Amino acid sequence: MTQRHISKIPRRRADSHKRDYGHVLVVAGSMGMTGAAYLSSQAAITSGCGLVTLAIPQSLNVIAEVKLTEVMTLPLPETKDTSLSAKAQKALLGFSLSMNAVALGPGLSRNKETQKLIRVLVQKINKPLVLDADGINAFQGYQQALKGRRFPTVLTPHPGEMSRLIKKDAAYIKKNRINVAKRVSKDYNCVTVLKGHRTVVSSPDGEIYVNETGNSGMSTAGVGDVLTGMLVSFIAQGIDVYSASVVAVYLHGLAGDLAAKELGQFGMIASDLLARIPHVLKDVI
Repeated sequence: MTQRHISKIPRRRADSHKRDYGHVLVVAGSMGMTGAAYLSSQAAITSGCGLVTLAIPQSLNVIAEVKLTEVMTLPLPETKDTSLSAKAQKALLGFSLSMNAVALGPGLSRNKETQKLIRVLVQKINKPLVLDADGINAFQGYQQALKGRRFPTVLTPHPGEMSRLIKKDAAYIKKNRINVAKRVSKDYNCVTVLKGHRTVVSSPDGEIYVNETGNSGMSTAGVGDVLTGMLVSFIAQGIDVYSASVVAVYLHGLAGDLAAKELGQFGMIASDLLARIPHVLKDVI
């Protein structure tokens, strides 16, 4: 089944142009969380899309400019906590109009103004959207607002984020992973990527994929941000959101397995996966 989805990755034509492979907008980062913005953006550009722009609080832009060579940046107004402020809304909505896909959430913070901004963006961005981390946390207590989206959406929670969204404890979620993922996909009309050992991908119509790649060395900071970047990149390249999710989860785990084979599981970090994305893509295409 995995090969069926992998076959949807677009092959490169000799006369192609970077815009043929999609433009991703990553909305990420806050004070102390620039790593999440870096990892998700770098994973996106490394996974084959033609262009990536990172929207980030303006005072953190210099950090992003130094860390990211191939990724463009969009510095935006910020709160006193150095997270994106409500004043960023107009620019983000306008910029998103020319995007092929948007990732929203990595490292955005739990600042109340930023969380409100996230809810507005999710309702108003009319593009395929990957919602991760603080992008999901913003809907704790506001679940109905998330149900209003009419464009393709992927939620990528770990058990803790899922717990806050559906008001069930993490133990329940771990015990009922497939049923929980299916229920969320149905309730929110979205693809659900419930992360963890044997990550579960569920479609709104009940299709299920249980991933078998990956290892315990991936239980380290930033690995989920890498997955978000890979996923939104495949969507921007024109793959449907369910297949893009399956492909991203499978290759993400494969990159982790390659890193573990070369480095061992104990010392692996998220950047080790970034370095191996091109290798796993080469192996499967």
